[in-house]
Amino acid sequence: MKNANWDSYQLFLQVARLGGLTGASTASGLSPATVGRRMLDLEQEVGRALFSRSQTGYRLTRDGQALLDHLQEMEAAARKVEAWRQSGEGGTTVKVAAGTWLAWLLTENFAAIRMPGDGFAISLTIGEARASLAYRESDIGIRAFEPEEANLAARRLGEVAYACYIRRNAAETDERWIAVAEEEAISAYLRWPHANAAAAIVATVNRPRSLPDLVRAGAGKAVLPCFVGDLHPDLQRLGGELPELRHAQWIVMNAEDRHRPEIRTVADRMTKLIRSYADLFAGKRPSRG
Repeated sequence: MKNANWDSYQLFLQVARLGGLTGASTASGLSPATVGRRMLDLEQEVGRALFSRSQTGYRLTRDGQALLDHLQEMEAAARKVEAWRQSGEGGTTVKVAAGTWLAWLLTENFAAIRMPGDGFAISLTIGEARASLAYRESDIGIRAFEPEEANLAARRLGEVAYACYIRRNAAETDERWIAVAEEEAISAYLRWPHANAAAAIVATVNRPRSLPDLVRAGAGKAVLPCFVGDLHPDLQRLGGELPELRHAQWIVMNAEDRHRPEIRTVADRMTKLIRSYADLFAGKRPSRG
């Protein structure tokens, strides 16, 4: 068997993670035809079928999943070596993954997370997908449930409540809803309007960050975390909390890395900041009309 080069493995990772040739083509800058040919060449080199191909995309075979697992372990080891190298140079970066609204809170209070004189930088990745730490894609993540993975450590931060919000002093009889597009609605609160008021949705956006702006503009009402809606001076709650959406919140780290000084420092500061807003997160300070 020939030794496949690392470029081919990296291209394989893109196809596997992005579900096919189109995403990998965009990420790599290669044409879909070239990506497809490279994957065929890789399968010939390793002597195994890595993908099941169909019109809906590329799905990993059992051998493909095994290769993905091996490569992710290699990536994790490489990231660990890089972190070790950076620590010797005083240039460590702490990678934090957070959802839209936690990221908003962190950026609003960034001076409490990274302080003058700290010997590390912070890289903040914002998205609604679950923070992935198993292979050290991130150092610290925020999750809505306690992790089940054995190699992750977690701290419970408190509870998060949700409610419906309208523009302050707007007519409470307004039935129009604003929502994140259904294909982008990963979190339970983003799916709620689609499950409970689909026929009344008059506008959708692809990111939660625009919801308060549309509500403030009088376009309709939206479901928001209480710590976001209750802090907004132009919004007010419509009705009570939506109890079915309440959940706990956890800060998560890789168990092996959590004692690294820079990760421990950032995690401790994030914990202190989020817990200082515990009542707001739990919906105990409702905005008033």
